[in-house]
Amino acid sequence: MTTSPPSGRLALYPGSFDPLTNGHVDIILRGAQLFDRILVAVLVNEDKKPLFSADERVDLVREVFREYPNVEVDTFNGLLVDYARRRRATAIVRGLRAVSDFEYEFQMALMNRHLEPTLETVFMMPAEQYTYLSSRLIKEVFSLGGDVRGLVPPTVEARLRAKKDRPGV
Repeated sequence: MTTSPPSGRLALYPGSFDPLTNGHVDIILRGAQLFDRILVAVLVNEDKKPLFSADERVDLVREVFREYPNVEVDTFNGLLVDYARRRRATAIVRGLRAVSDFEYEFQMALMNRHLEPTLETVFMMPAEQYTYLSSRLIKEVFSLGGDVRGLVPPTVEARLRAKKDRPGV
């Protein structure tokens, strides 16, 4: 017996999500309202020396969105447009926090359009209270003993603490 792929408009929300922040959560939840399904596509790039492995990041996203059936999570590497074709996505969702994000994101959107003209890029701004957040900033603040409550989901904060408490990590 074969099963057909899920129907409806699928949007990809790609990123490293190392770690997932409340800014990401905001974009995912709003994207889930705009599209039939949103797939959080966790980039596998071990050259970046991530704090959380790809499997850990996938687990975190799944845990945070376990009550949202139209939010999916997977990993990818290589060209995003190739992955989008395989998954039959119709759009890429990207967050813009500040004007400084725009130039890079605009260039990427145009290149993706060149590589796959049918794939649209949708830019979304996070809620105002999250516009300054980045995974890099969260890791830095947390590593220096700062409080990240309210900036990441509670499960992410717990995993950050667990990593910090393990020697050699």
